[in-house]
Amino acid sequence: MQSLIGTGVALVTPFKEDFSIDTEALKKIVNFSIDGGIEYLVVLGTTAENATLSPDEKELVISTVIEANNGALPLVLGVGGNNTAKVVDELRTRDLSAFTAILSVSPYYNKPTQEGIYQHFKAVAEASPIPVILYNVPGRTASNMLPTTVLRLANDFENVVAIKEAAGDLVQAMQLLKDKPKDFLVISGDDMIALPMVLAGGSGVISVIGQGFPKEFSEMIRLGLNRKVDEAFKSQYLLADCIDMIFEQGNPAGIKQVFLSLGISENTVRLPLVKVDDSLASRIDQFVKKVNKQG
Repeated sequence: MQSLIGTGVALVTPFKEDFSIDTEALKKIVNFSIDGGIEYLVVLGTTAENATLSPDEKELVISTVIEANNGALPLVLGVGGNNTAKVVDELRTRDLSAFTAILSVSPYYNKPTQEGIYQHFKAVAEASPIPVILYNVPGRTASNMLPTTVLRLANDFENVVAIKEAAGDLVQAMQLLKDKPKDFLVISGDDMIALPMVLAGGSGVISVIGQGFPKEFSEMIRLGLNRKVDEAFKSQYLLADCIDMIFEQGNPAGIKQVFLSLGISENTVRLPLVKVDDSLASRIDQFVKKVNKQG
């Protein structure tokens, strides 16, 4: 899956002040990512505040991104959940023709065993007409998909082509990289350790900060993939403070503040999330101005 190498971004869903979806801002964000050198776009991931969107709103987000992208970049769709039957039904009934792959999160809240996780993704793989990217994010799901389970799925199902690994554990990532099948992609789901994972053999990142600083972040990953280590780390250290800041009071509140500072969209989020406080907003705004001045 060469199209999934490099930097993908988990797109936010911009809202107007009345909490309705701002489709014009979403188009701007898509174009900003394309113009900045991002390799692919992820639609309706966690960063999209997927849990607070109605079915009609999800369809609006999908159609808006497809229209704005206009075939420029590969698209990945988030299709996951903790009700296996519901996920399977969506995969069997949804038109996925515009998408290169699905991104499917490990079941959250239920806390399944490793065998339960395997059986869930077995059902997903068998139902999906397009490639599957597994998504391990134990900080949100409350259960860690172990490398043995990931590798079992990768070896058993040809259409399980990658994992977005967001455990924040470089040792676990290295175990995956050491033992994975040849063409299986290990993609970082953590912006701060994306570059070290790439240098250890990873294929790139599905990023949050990448949509706010697409030029700088995607170039950092390309430098890493090309083994230009010193240059890559220069970019890493440029962005490191802001990576911390955008997650300091929750995602996507932080990255939406970046977009407000850039003049692209409002910083509105839906409850139970709230905007970043004034202090953090000021620090993010100062950082954005500094990077743009350097650029």
